[in-house]
Amino acid sequence: MQVFEEIQALLLQHKPFVCYVKPNENVWNLLVQQTNEIIEFSNQAGFVFIPFHEGKKMVIPFEGNKFSQGNLEKLEQKSAENFTSESNQKETFENLVSKGVSSIQQGEFDKVVLSRKIVLKEQIVIVETFQNLISTYSTAFRYLFFHPKIGLWMGATPEQLVKINQNQFETVALAGTQLYSENVIWETKEIEEQQFVSDYIVTKVKDKVSQLIVSDAKTVKAGNLAHLKSVISGELTADFQANDLIKTLHPTPAVCGLPKENAIDFILKNEGYNRKYYAGFLGEYNKDNQTDLFVNLRCLEVDNDVVNIYVGCGITKDSHPEKEFIETENKSMTMRNVLVVSVQ
Repeated sequence: MQVFEEIQALLLQHKPFVCYVKPNENVWNLLVQQTNEIIEFSNQAGFVFIPFHEGKKMVIPFEGNKFSQGNLEKLEQKSAENFTSESNQKETFENLVSKGVSSIQQGEFDKVVLSRKIVLKEQIVIVETFQNLISTYSTAFRYLFFHPKIGLWMGATPEQLVKINQNQFETVALAGTQLYSENVIWETKEIEEQQFVSDYIVTKVKDKVSQLIVSDAKTVKAGNLAHLKSVISGELTADFQANDLIKTLHPTPAVCGLPKENAIDFILKNEGYNRKYYAGFLGEYNKDNQTDLFVNLRCLEVDNDVVNIYVGCGITKDSHPEKEFIETENKSMTMRNVLVVSVQ
């Protein structure tokens, strides 16, 4: 298919670009930057790529660059391989979770989201892996982002950061994770975790926006996983615009914890690696007066000859270290299940 041939050519030419498909849509969007510079985001209309905490806040502006769209034809599934990770991180991660739980019990914060980087020593076929990603996760925001000075990222995220149309906005409180089945039963820990996120967002915006509506939490499917999700919507005001809302929401408690500042502090001191763009956000900013941003979850980074898969989970006072490790393993399958290995 033409767009995938173009992506292959862009990768060979080392040109910055992003290709993305929105949730439940069958349309590919390709934005190609005409220069190789890093353009820092300062409210330009474009596709933004923003880190979790430290790093370049990037944008590929729509103005002056090449944007194209087209319909996806039926994609053939390429056979995927499941790789084993470089080292057994189980003990390290479970120790980190235990430390998080004891900090919660000591009253430092109510919730913290802890993550790890799974390193797979394999070269993958990027375009075929991306094709698998698109066809496997139709309800997710699927993307492939490349910049020669930043690297290559791809993902299938289930979580909207915010959608804004004129002055109407919609965001979600997504938390709680288990393997999907027809009869999902949520435990108190997961219900509380989702309520934390929802309450936090409402508290932060209720005095600044109008017509605030919060839906009941419902079970949603994301790949092989189930999550609890409620939708929060309202109207922006003259004193509280799109950028104010984005700054208020990012990073959401779903990727760092509560209270936010204490949780981020714990993450930066204890996780032991740089999340880079994992748990940051990405998407269209101010395209035709609409903004459509997603949290960068269920993603991977191609770094020379290795693939880094980023996964995390929400820790509360009731968290069990081994269960949390298993949750991250389950989340990693979103990306592991679509990887196409390069034949040397």
